[in-house]
Amino acid sequence: MTNDRYDVPADAEVHECPFCSRPFADSKSLTLHEGLDHPDQLGDDERVAFERVYDEETDDLRRYQLIAIGAIVLLYFSLLIVYALI
Repeated sequence: MTNDRYDVPADAEVHECPFCSRPFADSKSLTLHEGLDHPDQLGDDERVAFERVYDEETDDLRRYQLIAIGAIVLLYFSLLIVYALI
């Protein structure tokens, strides 16, 4: 049980951690929390679900990083060309 207080709207759908009763907005966040904060208490099915969600999250983060790097490189060379023409 946690001593933290959470202000959850009355009409919100809540996914509550079975180990520490912490509320989450969606099941994906709950699965990540369980795998990161309670790995010793997970069963085989829960561990497989965590690994799947973790891999998806890692892929999404990697995609974001590549897009951000591409945007920075594009901006850099665009400004370089503009500077060269002026």
